[in-house]
Amino acid sequence: MFETERCFIHTLQKSDTMDVKKLYINQEVRKYLGGTREEHSIEQVLEDMLNAGSDSLYWVVREKHTEDFIGLVSLDPHHDGVYQEISYQLLPYWWGKGYASEAVQVLLNYALNELNLSKVIAETQTANTSSCKLLERLGMELERTISRFGAEQAIYSKKNK
Repeated sequence: MFETERCFIHTLQKSDTMDVKKLYINQEVRKYLGGTREEHSIEQVLEDMLNAGSDSLYWVVREKHTEDFIGLVSLDPHHDGVYQEISYQLLPYWWGKGYASEAVQVLLNYALNELNLSKVIAETQTANTSSCKLLERLGMELERTISRFGAEQAIYSKKNK
């Protein structure tokens, strides 16, 4: 488990699945992530996350004082198959309040300093300007843009010093 000033970040458990489902049915959250998911698809995604291999890590972010569900962060293989990708989804209520920065920063540090990864990737649609700005604030650099999933994607990275 990780702890930030305002958050607890713990490994995804079966007891978290009802909260995580909220992300997959929320149109705002899924706007840049391929849209909302059908129930059977969500069940499969959750099952895959709960039974992930050692190269895929999923964490739930909760507000420290209330234990309210904030979102999900993960570290798993990027589409290119070379580097690990850090990903995040937060419920809209928590947007713009610094919670994503807190959670992603902790996991970025973990990936680079504890797991000793040489580089971590993040991919987001270029249209998702808030996400692009977040990654840049966290010291990630734009590596390139590509077309994937029917949209222009920005590939950011941060290297281990």
